Amino acid sequence: MTRIIDLRTDTVTQPTAAMIASMQQASQGDDSRDGDPTVMRLEALAATHTGKEAGLYMPSGTMTNLVAVLAHTQRAGEVLLERGAHMLNTELGGLAAVAGVFYKGIPGLRGAMDETALREAVRPTTRNNFGTALICMETTHNGAGGAILPLAHMQMVYELARHHRIPVHTDGARLFNAAVALGVPAAEIARHTDSVCFCVSKGLSAPIGSLLCGTRAFIERARPFRRMVGGNMRQAGLIAAAGVVALDTMIDRLADDHATAKRLAIGLHAVDASMLNPGDVETNIVRVNVRASGRAAALWAADFQARGIAVSPADSGSLRFVTHRHIAADDVDAAIAACRSIVNQLPA
Repeated sequence: MTRIIDLRTDTVTQPTAAMIASMQQASQGDDSRDGDPTVMRLEALAATHTGKEAGLYMPSGTMTNLVAVLAHTQRAGEVLLERGAHMLNTELGGLAAVAGVFYKGIPGLRGAMDETALREAVRPTTRNNFGTALICMETTHNGAGGAILPLAHMQMVYELARHHRIPVHTDGARLFNAAVALGVPAAEIARHTDSVCFCVSKGLSAPIGSLLCGTRAFIERARPFRRMVGGNMRQAGLIAAAGVVALDTMIDRLADDHATAKRLAIGLHAVDASMLNPGDVETNIVRVNVRASGRAAALWAADFQARGIAVSPADSGSLRFVTHRHIAADDVDAAIAACRSIVNQLPA
C-alpha cells in the first residue's frame, strides 16, 4: 500500500516506543475518585513546566478551554478574544451553548488583538450588562498559521486585564512550539496569563490528552466543571503515562518540525510566490493562499491527495500544512513536487 504523506495536522502523530512501554507499566487508580498516581505526576509536571501551582488532565484541548471558561466566569459575562481564535471559530459554539457566556471577537494581526480595540471592548458590570468576565489569548495561533504571540503583547493584555480585575486564559494547544521557537521556557509565556492549557497529543506525540494549569484554587474550581462536561476518567494512568514521557522527551525536538515547515514554505514559495511569505512561518504550520488560482482549496486538497499528499483546506481559499515528527525532508520535497505538478497543469 502506498504511503500517504499526512500533512493535515500534528494530531496524527503516533506514540513512541517509550510511551507504549510506560503505558504497559502505568498505575491503574481511579482518577475521578481517589486520584491516580500517574495522572497526578503528569499534572504536577505540567504545572512545573508552566510555572503554575496545579494542573488538571482532560481528554482534549477543546474541553480544557471550555472548563477554563466555566471556572473563570461561572456562566456569566462576556469573553473577549481575537476574532480568528480557535475557541471562537472551531470549538462549535461551546462558549455560548455550554458555558453560557457572550463573546466578542477583537480584530487582530497574526493572532494578536489590536490594543485599542481591546481596551475599548473592556466594560464593567452594570445593572444593564454583565461586563467583561474573561480575556483569552492563543499561542501559537492556529488560524494565523502557527504565529507566536509576542511576549510584550501578552504582557500588555495581562496588565490591562489585571487593572480591570479580569482573569486571562491562554489557549496554548501548541504552547511548547511557541516556547521552543522563542527559546524560552513555557513558564515565561504562561506568566502572562492566569490559566493556560496545552495538548500532549499534537507534536508531543502522546495519544490522548490536554492539561489545564493555574492556581490550586482555580484548578479545584475547575474539577466539578470537568465532571459536568464528561471529562472525568477512570483508569487514566494508562494514557497519562504517555503524557509524562512526552513532556520528558519530546519538547526539544519540536525545533525539527519548525525546520521542516520552513523548508516546505521556502519550496512552495519557489513554485508560486503568491502563495505565501516564508517569513510568516514561525513554527510547524504553513498556510498557503490559493485564491489567485481561481480554484477552491478543496479542489487543491483533492489534487494533492491524488499525488499522495494529505493536506487540509483552512478555508475556501487556503490550505493548511502541519509538520510533525513523521515528516522528513524527503516528505517535504515530495509535497513541493506535488504542488509544482498541480501548478503546471493549471490553465494558463
